[in-house]
Amino acid sequence: MSTLGWLLDAQVTVAGSPVLVREIVGNAFGLVSALLGLRRVVWAWPVGMIGNALLLTVFLGGVFATPQAHDLYGQAGRQVFFFTVSVYGWWRWSRTRRLGAVPDGGAVAPRWASGRERVGLLVAAVLGVAAAYPALAALGSWGPLPDAWILVGSLLATYGMARGWVEFWLIWVAVDAVGVPLLLNGGFYPSAAMYLIYGAFCVWGFASWWRTSQRLRPVRSSIPSTYTEAVA
Repeated sequence: MSTLGWLLDAQVTVAGSPVLVREIVGNAFGLVSALLGLRRVVWAWPVGMIGNALLLTVFLGGVFATPQAHDLYGQAGRQVFFFTVSVYGWWRWSRTRRLGAVPDGGAVAPRWASGRERVGLLVAAVLGVAAAYPALAALGSWGPLPDAWILVGSLLATYGMARGWVEFWLIWVAVDAVGVPLLLNGGFYPSAAMYLIYGAFCVWGFASWWRTSQRLRPVRSSIPSTYTEAVA
């Protein structure tokens, strides 16, 4: 059997239920991506994209063979959107890193979102869930309302990470709080465990980026346009 064939078909048993190895591997890539994101390393984006591709095959049970009885179209759809937004994040962080625009060598300078940006996030969250919920319900997604929030919240968090907003960690915590019970009930145990671990990790990430934003604030305000344009 080829490596690809093994990855697509291999399963292990967790708590008496079959679990795809690719679900475990995909979530492992997601965790590594989060660790790199915490350290503001450009490789966070391509590593995360590999995890997105694997997890897409997990949540589309109607297309790819999966042992779970539920299709989570919001979970599947967010992998596609993640991939797209990650291209933007990869480009943005690479550009900032190339310019050497962040004083401490990171690929992004963490900062708090402005009042206008926060309002934009809130409006996008409300409108996004309002649009995603009926669409997911019509598709027959299992748990369409929480699935809609997970989809929309994840996209907003990923965009916030690309922009360097400290708040993106808090959005992830809100996503995880909904995602853990949904995935446990659906039998997606590795993904549920990943959400639980990631929720605790996000609290750590939030504290780390908050400290970094405070440390860089006086430096940022004293550096001319090349820096401010690159991180704005």
